[in-house]
Amino acid sequence: MTAREKAMLITKITEWLEHELHTDDAVPTPSPVTESEQPAELLTLKECSKLVKGLSEHTVRQLAVQGIIPSIRTGTGRSSKILVNKSALLNFVSGIGVKSPTDT
Repeated sequence: MTAREKAMLITKITEWLEHELHTDDAVPTPSPVTESEQPAELLTLKECSKLVKGLSEHTVRQLAVQGIIPSIRTGTGRSSKILVNKSALLNFVSGIGVKSPTDT
């Protein structure tokens, strides 16, 4: 991923977050971040399929499109990417009995 693509991705995510947070004109008060909270790790469809053996990119895409696992689309059209929260994916597959490489 080039620096320009990363900057565009950060801009899109920031715009989406601002849109979601501004349901009214009041400025939300951010909650204090504790040390136990970790930032969300987002994975591409390819990274998801590599993380969980037996899970194809197509399957992950369908799970995201159907809203079964939370995801973010980074743009519009064919060049957009779907990013999936790593912990949500692992929680989903552990709930249906699929083993991931981290389940050792």
